[in-house]
Amino acid sequence: MPETGSIQSFLDFLKFEKRYSEHTITSYKNDLRDFMEFLDRMYPGTSIPTATHSFIRSWLAELKNLGLESSSINRKISSLRSLFKYLLRTGEIEASPMAKVHGLKTGTRLPAFVKETEAADLLENLSIHSEDWRSMNASLMIHMFYATGMRLSELINLKTRQLDLEKKQVKVLGKGNKERIIPLSNELVDLIKEYEKQKTQLFPEALPDQESPLMITEKGRKLYPKYAWNIVNSLLAMTTTLEKRSPHILRHSFATHLMNNGADLNAVKELLGHSSLAATQVYTHNTIDKLRDIHKKAHPRG
Repeated sequence: MPETGSIQSFLDFLKFEKRYSEHTITSYKNDLRDFMEFLDRMYPGTSIPTATHSFIRSWLAELKNLGLESSSINRKISSLRSLFKYLLRTGEIEASPMAKVHGLKTGTRLPAFVKETEAADLLENLSIHSEDWRSMNASLMIHMFYATGMRLSELINLKTRQLDLEKKQVKVLGKGNKERIIPLSNELVDLIKEYEKQKTQLFPEALPDQESPLMITEKGRKLYPKYAWNIVNSLLAMTTTLEKRSPHILRHSFATHLMNNGADLNAVKELLGHSSLAATQVYTHNTIDKLRDIHKKAHPRG
């Protein structure tokens, strides 16, 4: 990929300073690679610092003609915007061409979530008391995702030192290296204690270490995304008819159920680690739908 110097420097910035996940960095890398390939094909010799807004608009138009969804195109716009913002910061360019590039309008897509009754059934069928380590991982994983709203990367990277079981809380390191504190229920605290007890017995070589990950695989290694995704997907397949079955669905369920039961929007925003209310407000749509249903059933003129 051309411009490897500038782009690699930008990707290193995202990794080491912004502390973005490997998955997010890969997405940026793919978007920038696609743009560079377009420049090389349509405007040979054009470098990133000399790319104009017209070139960028041409690329976006091509993507639209190829049938790419507006949400996917907007993600690529966001990747370019971040790159040029970085190049401004490092002095490689004097003005960003993105100032004349605007995102595409997209329809509001409500997040999918598990029904409260389905979530209750799912949790009830899980047990931490098992000699099967994968089953114990499944139990704690589902409880953690649903009870805290953590992202997949946040749970995978969760270290023992981030837990304060006496205060019943966990300190989560989220996007942009931002910290937030999430309370833990008595049930979840008990599950974590039992998990750590079993971990010590089954993996005696893994001595307690504040820097060690809370959860490990059957081989005593740190969890990885595919491992967690497979467990969540298989368990959700048994309790819900949702087409999408991922850890993020449990995060959506966490937020939706909080909102449906009267939680304050700002409180949900803090628990999720959102940087603005705009990202959290999507969950109010589900709340409104529930209120509309209640009104229809309860009001004499509903």
